[in-house]
Amino acid sequence: MSSNFVRSMVVCACVAAVPFAASATSIEAKRIAFAKGASSATVKGSIRGDRIVDYKLGARAGQTMSVTLETSNPSNYFNVLPPGSETAIFVGSTSGNDWSGVLPADGAYTVRVYLMRSAARRNESASYTLTTAIAGAPARAGPPGDAKVPGTPYHATGEIPCVASGQARGSCRFGVVREGGGSGIVTLTKPDGRSRAVFFDKGKVTGYDASQSDRGGFSAERQGDTTTVRIGDEIYEIPDAVIFGG
Repeated sequence: MSSNFVRSMVVCACVAAVPFAASATSIEAKRIAFAKGASSATVKGSIRGDRIVDYKLGARAGQTMSVTLETSNPSNYFNVLPPGSETAIFVGSTSGNDWSGVLPADGAYTVRVYLMRSAARRNESASYTLTTAIAGAPARAGPPGDAKVPGTPYHATGEIPCVASGQARGSCRFGVVREGGGSGIVTLTKPDGRSRAVFFDKGKVTGYDASQSDRGGFSAERQGDTTTVRIGDEIYEIPDAVIFGG
């Protein structure tokens, strides 16, 4: 992915279970296709009771997917499932009906539209408008010799010191996709399961995801071999080795 691309969206790594047993429901699969030259598409639909609609669309690792759901029923949500998995990387019932994220892998993603269990049991219905978009170039493969951690899209994973959402100083999990020369994306997972994406270009922080509601400002300061990133009341201490390797 070009480090000059304006990257203002989040990698949502909050892994959560689907809030219903999908195998016990009626699931209809549909494919979303963008018009020639377009990077987004809007579809209208309706569901009732335990009916689910799975919208499939292909994307590449490093691209940004955005999804918005407008609905007539406040119990109508969507989840986002990565290729080949039933474990959601975004759960609408806990995070709302507007999401964007940098994608971790190549393949067909699923946007699953559903009613919450209580509404489904009451046989409620919902009419909705779903808008999806894909932006950005695929992530580059990374510098020569920098292998990815098996089973992940990352060149390295681990923990760094952090203060997340006003909590005491502790540690946060990270995963980094390196583009070489100190450029890439560091995904930081907070204790509550949500995550941050911090973008580096040649060793300097150039931005972060801005799709979450932030309190306060943003700053990045490098001292020695560590860059301290502050986003509202969150603090992350990122060593050079995370983004440069070694």
